[in-house]
Amino acid sequence: MSHGQSRGNSARRKRKVKARHCKAGRRRARAKPVFSAGGLHYEIGARTSAMSYGGIGAVRRLVSKLGLAREMDRRLELLRRHLPYHESDHVLNIAYNLLCGGTRLEDLGGLRHDAAYMDALGAELIPSPTAAGDFTRRFSESDVIELMECINAVRPKLWRGRGRDLLGPVAYVDVDGTLAPTLGKKKAGMDQSYKGVWGYHPLVVSLANTGEVLYLVNRPGNAVSHRGAAAWIDKALALVSPHVPRVCVRGDTDFSLTVNFDRWSEQADFIFGYDAQPPALVARAEALEADAWTRLGREPRHVSPTGATRSKREDVKGRIVRERGYVNKRLNFEDVAEYDYRPAKCRKTYRMVVVRKNISRMKGELTLVEEIRYFFYITTRRDPGAAEVVRLANARSDQENVIEQLKNGVNALRVPVYDLVSNWAYMVMAALAWNLKSFLAMMMHLKADRRRYVAMEFRRFVREMILVPCQVIRRARQTTLRIIGWQPTTDRLFSVWRTIERTGFG
Repeated sequence: MSHGQSRGNSARRKRKVKARHCKAGRRRARAKPVFSAGGLHYEIGARTSAMSYGGIGAVRRLVSKLGLAREMDRRLELLRRHLPYHESDHVLNIAYNLLCGGTRLEDLGGLRHDAAYMDALGAELIPSPTAAGDFTRRFSESDVIELMECINAVRPKLWRGRGRDLLGPVAYVDVDGTLAPTLGKKKAGMDQSYKGVWGYHPLVVSLANTGEVLYLVNRPGNAVSHRGAAAWIDKALALVSPHVPRVCVRGDTDFSLTVNFDRWSEQADFIFGYDAQPPALVARAEALEADAWTRLGREPRHVSPTGATRSKREDVKGRIVRERGYVNKRLNFEDVAEYDYRPAKCRKTYRMVVVRKNISRMKGELTLVEEIRYFFYITTRRDPGAAEVVRLANARSDQENVIEQLKNGVNALRVPVYDLVSNWAYMVMAALAWNLKSFLAMMMHLKADRRRYVAMEFRRFVREMILVPCQVIRRARQTTLRIIGWQPTTDRLFSVWRTIERTGFG
């Protein structure tokens, strides 16, 4: 079937759905519910082969054209004999399982008995859950790092293509730590965090522009956030810098590693939160002249695309707090100022931006006391205004959404296997599913779609782009996935497919 025929079929299905909606809109009140209970029958087809993961074919083709499987098989040596699986088969098996809606290794058992799914991947058989778990235990620390570098080796092919628009003039590398808790008692390498939670403490280094996870490093639960972070920031800079005019590293106060500032400033820019504990730092902010401060305006959290405004609903939580006389804190206003500052371990002077928050501590309607708090940001950047520096620093909080998706969308931080390194290997393979989402988003035709799908939640992406019902038709030299259902995102899937087919990744 040609692309023209596919587009025609898609247009006809779209018209049918639209007509159905219009017809339903003209109907009057019904005597019976729209959901009926009769006229239903189940049967198993004799020859038709179908599955609900139609979008996985586009992912498989993109992985093939990027050469990701070849890169992993060339650089990873974990299996003495390939009976029958190669290293790339195991890695992609775990990533594809999560892309198809799986949440744990056991879900591979269902896919392993889905002949249509295996036909779509061109596989006679896929690894079982037991084999997948055993594969994670074959990794050493150096092997996990090599796996991450295999994935990083193909990223520039996307960044030189349509991903270039997403990178823009400045690429933002964000770094943060997060807790991966576990109820297990026998997972080697686990420890107790400062919150009293047992588990691991992974470090996440991500690229804000495309939502990709560049490095994911597992550590014991008692590790401090910045442990080993400098080396991984260096790796991220080496990876991203050749492909963008400018790179800016962002992190909270834990990552203000002043001993590295001078070295990093020669390679890139940075914006870090800075600890306000030293009394001298706060004293200097208090000593600034009144005209050094300007009022900091915040952008609205949400602006309607149509420009329409809605009446605000009642603040139920605030009303209950006032009625019951709870102590509450209310931000009155914020001011911003800046000055030059040289940390003790640095030879260079940097720009320090300070935010002064006026906060009222209230009980009911009564103001008990007003307090002033200072927040500091240190940066190499001189071009944006002080308020813009604060906005860029606060934009790093979007990495929390990436971490949340890794935890509860992809389930990459579930720690299902034996020890620290094997769980680290699983995290990286599972995070590949999230990265493949970004890779596919960069294949979108429209820039607005590329941005929207990069920022999209993982589960919604799976529903829209992967869980597409299709027939699987095997021929002598080709497998055809015939879409048998239509939804508004089907056209985007075909657009992505055409882009992948036409793009030559050199």
